Amino acid sequence: MDVLKSVIFFVLAGLFEIGGGYLIWLWVRDGKGISYAIFGAIILVAYGFIPTLQPANFGRVYAAYGGIFIVLSILWGWGIDKIAPDKFDMIGGLISLVGVMIIMYWPR
Repeated sequence: MDVLKSVIFFVLAGLFEIGGGYLIWLWVRDGKGISYAIFGAIILVAYGFIPTLQPANFGRVYAAYGGIFIVLSILWGWGIDKIAPDKFDMIGGLISLVGVMIIMYWPR
């Protein structure tokens, strides 16, 4: 159950970070209104709190989160921007998830 809760926190953090960053991106790159930037900034601040819910120490959580972020970014690009991942994206994402499993969940 602890692993499931941890994974949920990782995914939630990723969605907040990527979603908030994407709103800032739309404001800067696509000329969307300032409300995109404000809402994006609020989401990014909320993202900063989510990793604190993880049971591990800061360094381990953020190292493992990097792998989750890689995979979620690939999925975001595929789902939102309609850019399908190629085989190298898939291989890199899989390698990063293996890293997450080792860093965060390997028995110590």
